[in-house]
Amino acid sequence: MNTESKSKIRHEMAKQLPSERRSNFDEVALGYSEEEAVAEAKRCLDCKKPLCVEGCPVEVDIPLFIRQIADHNFDAAVRTLKSTNSLPAICGRVCPQETQCEAVCILGKKKDSDPIAIGGLERFVADYEMEKGVTIPDVPESTGRSVAVVGAGPAGLTAAAELAKMGHAVTIFESLHSAGGVLVYGIPEFRLPKAIVAAEVDFIRKLGADICLNSVIGKVDTVDELLDEYDAVFLGTGAGLPSFLGIDGENLNGVYSANEFLTRVNLMKAYLFPDFDTPIKKGSRVIVVGGGNVAMDAARCALRLGAEEVTIVYRRGEDELPARAEEVVNAKEEGIRFRLLTNPIRILGDENNWVTGMECINMELCEP
Repeated sequence: MNTESKSKIRHEMAKQLPSERRSNFDEVALGYSEEEAVAEAKRCLDCKKPLCVEGCPVEVDIPLFIRQIADHNFDAAVRTLKSTNSLPAICGRVCPQETQCEAVCILGKKKDSDPIAIGGLERFVADYEMEKGVTIPDVPESTGRSVAVVGAGPAGLTAAAELAKMGHAVTIFESLHSAGGVLVYGIPEFRLPKAIVAAEVDFIRKLGADICLNSVIGKVDTVDELLDEYDAVFLGTGAGLPSFLGIDGENLNGVYSANEFLTRVNLMKAYLFPDFDTPIKKGSRVIVVGGGNVAMDAARCALRLGAEEVTIVYRRGEDELPARAEEVVNAKEEGIRFRLLTNPIRILGDENNWVTGMECINMELCEP
């Protein structure tokens, strides 16, 4: 194939302006138009040995669904994508494609060339189907087997969907009042709208999976009791409790774990005040410790809740930030400050046990 005619630069997805989005929780990335998606799809080299498929954890036939987009055959692209991925609208938004499928894209390895925007095209296909109307695939006859899935996060939802497609009876047990796990309590609305998660969950329900909310396994049933009732049990219980630094002052008022802060903002909808009167401390000057996606989410939420100044404090350098590159870019565009090679050693408070500051030390990188 003649690669000289292929555009080296990807078509960037439109976003809300930083000056506008820093004060709202609407989705930042606006998605591809049909014209933009087709143009981006036509950049694909359609490689004979597509490494992108190997880079995908669920081995989506990426070249095929991209070729179908290029041919304006969007319905076929939907079928190709959902044959191996039941959560494409979610994955197209938050899956780290830059370290998986896009990282091994042959086009991206060429000099001065960007990889195909696989995630953006995945989102386009999923959003196209949602707007048109989701089609529920035919499910085979019942196998007579039943499976209990503990946890309605991304792992549990994916397992349930694939098991239902095989004809097994599936029941999901979720401890919270809403299905989605970290997709609803952790990832903010501006990165992953809750309506998108609800639509994907509804698709899995329509495949035949039952979802039992407010059901804590260990209280309503034990795993042994589930094994007496079901043929198999899948445990997708999530990341669990937050980690702390182990420094003085962590118990001061105004200090949150990211887990609690994001849960209050997202699942408990503090961002919709006064419609939801969820109590949360809204500081004017906020420090977020860490450099991953969770830290970016917490910092950007604090900004949208009204903070005048938000600073990321991270013990390593820019190249070592574990957050997705696009999230770091978005945070910087919105005015989030970064104090790198900086590590907290003590949180300071006043006589009423309210946080007033943080003592840090400078760090240096050394050989790993």
